[in-house]
Amino acid sequence: VTQRHWAVVALVVSALIGFFIPNLVLRHKEEARRQHLAEVFPDVLDLLVVCVEAGLSLDAAIKRVGDEFHFASRDMSDELLLVTLEIRAGKPRNEALKSLAERTDLEEMQALVSILIQAEHFGTSIADALREHADEMRDIRIQTAREKAAKLPVKMAIPILLFIFPALFLVILGPAAIHIYTGFLDRM
Repeated sequence: VTQRHWAVVALVVSALIGFFIPNLVLRHKEEARRQHLAEVFPDVLDLLVVCVEAGLSLDAAIKRVGDEFHFASRDMSDELLLVTLEIRAGKPRNEALKSLAERTDLEEMQALVSILIQAEHFGTSIADALREHADEMRDIRIQTAREKAAKLPVKMAIPILLFIFPALFLVILGPAAIHIYTGFLDRM
C-alpha cells in the first residue's frame, strides 16, 4: 500500500513537472531571443541607414542587412530575410514590416516600422527618417547607460559592507588588536 502511494505521488509530481516545465523553458528562450535581438538592433539600424544613404532601396537595404548579419546574429538575419521573402511573395511592404515588429516583439522595432511606414505613406525621405531615428536611439542608449551607471554605487553598497569592510577592518585593526592584547598580557 505504501509503495502505491509513492507511485501515485511520483506520477502526480511528474505530471505537474511535465505540464509546467515546457512553458517555463519556452518563456526563458523567448526572453533570451528578445534580449539578443534588442542588443543587435542598434547595429542593424546603423547598417540600414548606411545602406539607404548609399542609394539602395529600402527592400534592397533590408536584404543586404539581413545578408550581412548572417554570422553576427542568425536570428536577426532570419527575421530580415523573412521580410524580404514576404515582400517578394507579394505581401505589401507595410504588412511585412508590421509582421516583423510583431514577431520580434521589440519596442525599438515597432518604432522603426512605424517610421518607415509613415515615411513611405507621406513620401518623405526614408534616409532622413532613418538617420533621425538612429540618432534618437543612440541618445536613448546613452541615457540608459548613464542611468545604469548612476544606480551602480547603490547596488555596490551591500557587497562592500558585507565583504570588503570586514576584510579591511581585519587587515587594519588586526595587528593593533594583537598588540593591545599582548600589552594586557604583559601587565598581568
